[in-house]
Amino acid sequence: MTRRVLIVTHGGRPEAVVALHEAVKELQDAGFEVGLHDDDLAETFGDHMAQLRTREGVAESEVVMVLGGDGTILRAAELTHGTGVPLLGVNLGHVGFLAEAEREGLHAAVQRLAARDYVVEERGVLEVRVTLPGDETRIGWALNEATVEKASRERMIEVAIGVDGRPLSSFGCDGVVMSTATGSTAHAFSAGGPVVWPDVDAMLLVPLAAHALFARPLVVGPRSTFALELLQRSGAAVLTCDGRRRIDLPAGSRVEVSRGSTPILLARLSTAPFTDRLVSKFSLPVVGWRGRVAEDAADAARAARKAATDAVEAARLGGGRPTAPDPKED
Repeated sequence: MTRRVLIVTHGGRPEAVVALHEAVKELQDAGFEVGLHDDDLAETFGDHMAQLRTREGVAESEVVMVLGGDGTILRAAELTHGTGVPLLGVNLGHVGFLAEAEREGLHAAVQRLAARDYVVEERGVLEVRVTLPGDETRIGWALNEATVEKASRERMIEVAIGVDGRPLSSFGCDGVVMSTATGSTAHAFSAGGPVVWPDVDAMLLVPLAAHALFARPLVVGPRSTFALELLQRSGAAVLTCDGRRRIDLPAGSRVEVSRGSTPILLARLSTAPFTDRLVSKFSLPVVGWRGRVAEDAADAARAARKAATDAVEAARLGGGRPTAPDPKED
């Protein structure tokens, strides 16, 4: 049975073109049939174009390999959402939190893929329901975040925030970010929100430049619902999902965000904890950490003492001179 991989990349970047040629050769040498996707058009909010995407061969692929940064991976997520096909990201960007391999690890990633040596991880998404004045309803989704922002630079927006059908607060602001745990290291992080480990099934709400005494980031559970109402006195706003799918929000619009029912699937090659990913991606200083380092040093010291004691005892019993243990054997 032929195994197929679909590649999505950022065609406008020279390094992406070079990586694409290398990836195609590596995959073909490993026995895969390779397809390319070069459609850079974002979905319209509320129109997933699922049938068109399926005809392009996504559903027939074992994995969609993404060559690029998090933005390219979010674009590829539009192709795989609802298909059951996982994404495998190879980072060509700056941070690449969603990527599983770096550029120099492309060959190893293909070999792991060929050997089926990977696991598939689910990442929850948001369901975003928009009710416009006149009761027109549109439904979209987001992997990272749904952001409501002011449409014009000169005028902030006025919003009322609710949780689980109950009012919480109202204030003027530049915008509001509602994100998944996955998106906590993206726009919500830049706005001062907390970093949430991806295995925490939670949603975040982070106000942007709010003119209010109480406008703190909120974290709620998976069964909760955020609601944002654009007050009648407000300026116009724009809702954007994952920085791609957008819809204009006139005053009087209402946005409800809850946990979506169809997750995005990510192919994972590493079982390293998320803490290590944070340290690596943000180049965090860990000098002075003594937890595991101290344990390893103590274990090594104990092993050296035991080896020396064993050597002395062996020499005593054998009548010879003790010899120091060979450090190359440690």
